[in-house]
Order: sequence, then structure tokens, then C-alpha cells
Amino acid sequence: MTERVLITPEAEKVVDQLRELHGELMFHQSGGCCDGSQPMCFPKGEFRVSESDVLLGEIAGCAFFMSRDQFEYWQHTQLTIDVVPGRGASFSLEIPLGVRFITRSRLYTPEEASDLRAVNV
Repeated sequence: MTERVLITPEAEKVVDQLRELHGELMFHQSGGCCDGSQPMCFPKGEFRVSESDVLLGEIAGCAFFMSRDQFEYWQHTQLTIDVVPGRGASFSLEIPLGVRFITRSRLYTPEEASDLRAVNV
């Protein structure tokens, strides 16, 4: 089964730090402009998901949601959540650590595309 979202080891270390401070976590990527289009990390349940969001999978033990509109654009790509130095301008939990999560993407191979994990859209 081809996963739709992955995480780098470096980003997973940041998630582990945040989990120690905040407990269970979740991710959401809205597709808004500027920093709103980056993946954001919240305490689990702090960000309200709705029928306009798609659950892409789980990374580092955290559910990863994306807005349905954004998913329409990204559905043909595998996402990898990474972390880079710098401060974003969002409410994401990693910002005070001086880093921010980013999304890297690549197109699926034909073999991967034929074995994608299903999502509810």
C-alpha cells in the first residue's frame, strides 16, 4: 500500500519534542495563502476538522488532514513532511523552536498510483 504522506527523521524528532510538551498531536494543511499552505501541527482536537477535510494518513503517530480543495491539487503526489530552520507566521506548535514544517512532494510512479491508500473524499 502506497502511503500518501511520509515524514523525515528530522521532522519526526521535532514531533517527538512537541509531543513531550503538548501531548497528542495532529497535522492540518489548509491550502491557504502564504504560511497557511504549510503543514501545521496542533494539539490533537484543537483544530476542528470537518467534512471539508480529508484524512491522508498518519505520520509519527499523528493524524494528517488536508483541506478537500487542496487535496484536489495534490492527490497525484506523495507528500513528505520535513522541517527547516526559520520561523513561520502561523499558529503551528513548532514555531517557538525556531523551525517550521514544510511539505515536499513528488509524483507517484504508475505502480505506486495503482496501490494508493484510499481516502474519504
